[in-house]
Amino acid sequence: MSLTRSIHTWSSARIGTVSEQLVPLMKPGAVVLTLDPAAAYAGLLFARDDVHYACAHPCHPSVFLERTTKEEWQDTFGGIAAPQEVVAAYEGGDAGKQALADSVIRVMCAPVVDVHWVTVKQLAVLEPTLVETIACMVGALLTEALHETVHTVGVPEKAARAMLLGHTQVALANTLKGSNPFSDACLIAMDYGRESIVRDDWKKVFDDAELDKVITRMLKIKEIKRQPY
Repeated sequence: MSLTRSIHTWSSARIGTVSEQLVPLMKPGAVVLTLDPAAAYAGLLFARDDVHYACAHPCHPSVFLERTTKEEWQDTFGGIAAPQEVVAAYEGGDAGKQALADSVIRVMCAPVVDVHWVTVKQLAVLEPTLVETIACMVGALLTEALHETVHTVGVPEKAARAMLLGHTQVALANTLKGSNPFSDACLIAMDYGRESIVRDDWKKVFDDAELDKVITRMLKIKEIKRQPY
């Protein structure tokens, strides 16, 4: 099991308790490097003025990654064979500490294509909002749609799965990369799907209040504690 996969199994809600025990033992000037942006944004970490805090979260191998080996194809999570990018946050203002964190991140999440540095809030918007609230939810919706197609409509599962997986790649390539245009008929069906499934006010998930709401729900806490990171 990769290091990133092992760390990823930790409950975000326990980070505060663990940091209360570990951070007081750290040397002045040390860097506390965490995985979870939700806990960092919520201010759950034990605070010390003489240590630095950074948060890094792997992007996982891109759906568009040009894989060349069997090991890369099998590594959908990252940290084993398939290269991935990482997004990290550090607001301490010390370039040397950021460089140190960068070097550790590249080893911890290897193989790494690049590390992108953002603010803590921006990292929290990326995860959970962009990739969990939206992307992972859409993935779960696709699974539910496949189940309905097979078990309610009665389409043979192999046929339905083949159609869905192939068209999911086309849908992502066309929308995210602009590889090919959709047909006029497909665009009409897409509009119908949006009208039938997507709420008109769905973009509210990017509001600060909604970000706070989902993070407090995820971490099972009552409120977000604002503090420098």
